Amino acid sequence: MRRRRPFRAAEAAAAVLLLALSAACGSRLPESDFEGNGEGAAATPSGSVPIRVGIITSATSPVGGDTFVGPRDGAKAWFDRLNARGGIDGRRVEVRECDDGGSGVGNNTCVHQLIEEDEVVALVATTALDYAGASRVSRARVPDIGGQPIGAAYDTYPHLYGIYGSLAPRDGTKGWNGEQYGGTEVYRYFKREHGARTAAVVSYNQAASAAYARLVERGLEAEGYEVVSEQVDFALPNFRAVAADLKEQGADLVFDAIDSHGNARLCEAMDDVGVRVTAKVTNVQNWSSTVPDDYKDSPRCRNALWATGSSRDYEDTDHEAVREFRDATKGLKTHSQWQLEGWAAAKWFTAAAESCGDDVTRACVDAYMNRSEDYTADGLLVPVRFERLAEPPATRRTCLSVARWQDGKGWVSQGDMDDTCFDVPQLPY
Repeated sequence: MRRRRPFRAAEAAAAVLLLALSAACGSRLPESDFEGNGEGAAATPSGSVPIRVGIITSATSPVGGDTFVGPRDGAKAWFDRLNARGGIDGRRVEVRECDDGGSGVGNNTCVHQLIEEDEVVALVATTALDYAGASRVSRARVPDIGGQPIGAAYDTYPHLYGIYGSLAPRDGTKGWNGEQYGGTEVYRYFKREHGARTAAVVSYNQAASAAYARLVERGLEAEGYEVVSEQVDFALPNFRAVAADLKEQGADLVFDAIDSHGNARLCEAMDDVGVRVTAKVTNVQNWSSTVPDDYKDSPRCRNALWATGSSRDYEDTDHEAVREFRDATKGLKTHSQWQLEGWAAAKWFTAAAESCGDDVTRACVDAYMNRSEDYTADGLLVPVRFERLAEPPATRRTCLSVARWQDGKGWVSQGDMDDTCFDVPQLPY
């Protein structure tokens, strides 16, 4: 049976954890918006002329520096190594970067700069707090490859190919009739593998945080959990009171819809009152080597951290593709799962460009991406595909990557993501 990647819920939560995103506009674009020959400046002669790609990153943003730079750094590391090995058919890949500042205006400016002035053949590893220019990228028929689905753009527009794939129609309306869907595989995993029965969900009294918390609660309930809802004031959060109630309720798992700083404070409070849980569950965005610093005041909670996602643990150096990534990024001060996914995105673009021979155009790269075929980046990703289903699937077989933090060892993989698979319901959000 073909392995399937998670039809994500946890990954899409990254933006909510940053408390800075809202749902993308669900208006349908007219067909005329998608007209054009899709060639752009990509129709350049081969030989010594470089292949130009763009990377848009909210490197500076209201949520703080370095929050979004992991995919960019991973992609650049891939292109540096690729160029050192001769590039693509002898042509160097030239990377043009743009920091959109985390704003919609800045994002539109970056899209204009990269697509219309720099005339890039594709965007790679986009990581934008507010992807306001997504419709413009789509209208220009510029393939956007391996971007992080912080908002709904990758389930809305054609020519945009998120790192986790999509089954949505992508006709200008978000998901199916304005709703996206996510699976319950994370909750099924902890129930099956660790016997978890009671789960707490911690959120802020803030719209985006509360909305995601409701999604998590709905998924947990669908898997038969007893759910404990905990909400704190965004301005003056009393995490100690939450921790005390978690202890009283005997929660096996703790999920959250709060930011990284809030998570660190929650963990500290949990240690202070003596909360012991099977897992404090986080997502791919927080799957990084900065854990010892981020959670320095909460050793018990720190060693209960678990992360889930759709890409192979960046610490799994027994895997050849991971070893290559780690070797190429050994000069970076920190490592993260987002870096590995940026590396995979750049690797994906390279496969698409190589399929074009000596005529690397936007249209050719897009044609390669727009196939209903699984892509794994040599085993770094749970198989990714793009289809346009008229209706959302009621259930889906999904696989996930799981790791837990252990002091002295770092993130330790829990089984192989190719075998950790479940048939789970798909819920709207």
